[in-house]
Amino acid sequence: MADDQGAPRQFPCPHLNDLLADGVQMKRYRKVAAAGVHLYGIARLNPKRRKVSLPTCGAAGCRALPTRPAVCLTCSFTGCWSNHILDHLTDTKHDFCVDVKSGQVHCDQCDDIVYHPKLDEIFISATTALEEQVTPFTVYKKPRGLFAAWSPSEEEQVAFQTATPLPCQGNLISIETSTSLPVALARRGLLNLGQTCFLNVVLQCLAHNPLIRNYFLADKHNRHLCKTEDCCCCEMDKLFSEIYSDDRDPHGPVTFLSTTWRKAPDLAGYAQNDAHELFLSVINLIHATSKGSTNISCNCITHSTFCGSSQSDVKCERCGSVSTAHDLMLDISLELKDETTLTGCLKRYTQWEKLGSKDYSCNKCGKSGRAEASKRISFHKLPPVLSFQLKRFEKTSEKARKLDTPVRFPETLNMAPYTSLVMKEGDKENVKIGPKIMYEYDLFAVINHDGNMTNGHYTNYARSGEQWYRFDDDKVTISSLGECLQSNAYMCFYVKRRLEYKAHTRPTYVLTRETEAVREKEREAAKNKEIDEGLLALL
Repeated sequence: MADDQGAPRQFPCPHLNDLLADGVQMKRYRKVAAAGVHLYGIARLNPKRRKVSLPTCGAAGCRALPTRPAVCLTCSFTGCWSNHILDHLTDTKHDFCVDVKSGQVHCDQCDDIVYHPKLDEIFISATTALEEQVTPFTVYKKPRGLFAAWSPSEEEQVAFQTATPLPCQGNLISIETSTSLPVALARRGLLNLGQTCFLNVVLQCLAHNPLIRNYFLADKHNRHLCKTEDCCCCEMDKLFSEIYSDDRDPHGPVTFLSTTWRKAPDLAGYAQNDAHELFLSVINLIHATSKGSTNISCNCITHSTFCGSSQSDVKCERCGSVSTAHDLMLDISLELKDETTLTGCLKRYTQWEKLGSKDYSCNKCGKSGRAEASKRISFHKLPPVLSFQLKRFEKTSEKARKLDTPVRFPETLNMAPYTSLVMKEGDKENVKIGPKIMYEYDLFAVINHDGNMTNGHYTNYARSGEQWYRFDDDKVTISSLGECLQSNAYMCFYVKRRLEYKAHTRPTYVLTRETEAVREKEREAAKNKEIDEGLLALL
């Protein structure tokens, strides 16, 4: 590898070249990476006794099952990471060992974890190859696309060379405010335009959504080229331009607000509105004005980011027959009732509930009268981004009230227990349900509501890189994960730790556009030929 001047790039550990040139050790490294996925990375239902036992420490007098096992790349000795594996390297004068779970390599001569991009590439390819073999769920019954490392095309290389680098906004610059809290100039606040805090928190959460952010920063929608009137995608493009500009003064999303008013009249005016209702309106407006928007199998940015599917199973208590239906979902609304945790709300959401005999008629035994039935909802397909709304506002015929019940929510959420696959195979033993990481989500934004039904205020937390911020309209302060987790959430946003991928296909709208361009050229050529023939006839 080389740096910008063409000189070979030097990595901190000078001994890695010997490791990379040793075919035996590199083969062992690949085996250890695959074994780590097999032993620790694959989720199983009701695991029974494994045919392959877990590794035990090989040090004298220690036969423990290490929580972080490491393997010597020279002799395959397995030991506890803390002392035994390091003592082994020192005693035998072997150079390298590898952490089974993470694939990290430790150099005894450097006495530290060492890195090389080649090792990273080998680890990813070895683990992904095994994960591809044990991923059973394919919603459309198509095989999972094989992993391929990205290599820039000629067109992309030219774009890199001609692009103007933007200043990094990750460096924190802080000043003291009247509240003695540091203000992060790396993020940009939004002005309150008259009880529009509900709009500001939604825009901040969308701006910190990794998939939405990457879409608009990659210029997938350019407002200067778009001819759609009142286009929400153009407003999002403008918003990202403002947030990532050099201007650090708070931005007023005036045109975004006016566009929303025209497209969603129910939210027009300066009355207090619900952030969840606005969120649904905005993502639907983005869907309506983005590329790839169709009524069937839509691949627009909204559906590519938020869309999953739920499965509804209804079981007749008389004959035991089960009818199943699937529905698309863009968000998940959870009842609070007596629950105090997000996982508790999810368990209640996905458990069986009784239906009255008036609500269900069985197709199998319906001729003999209505029967009692039970209904259960599960997640058939998990979206890349999960949006949860906690139903804190209750309206009845008598009164309306807000539930201020504290609800704990985790930094990392595992959705495997709530999927249709797990619930279907729940009684079986040792069923592989794919890599654990495919079900894991990380928190990146939270919306909070302070006050009551008639008089309240919205704020939010959002993560940029590893840093958390608190947004209160135009005020942006540096925060922490702990402060975010202690807040009283109204909406929570989680992003999948590893995105699923399919075999590379070109979107249908791109193929249609290219086909139409070819036909246009053919029509133009035919017209020119007809004109030329006419001129020749006159001569």
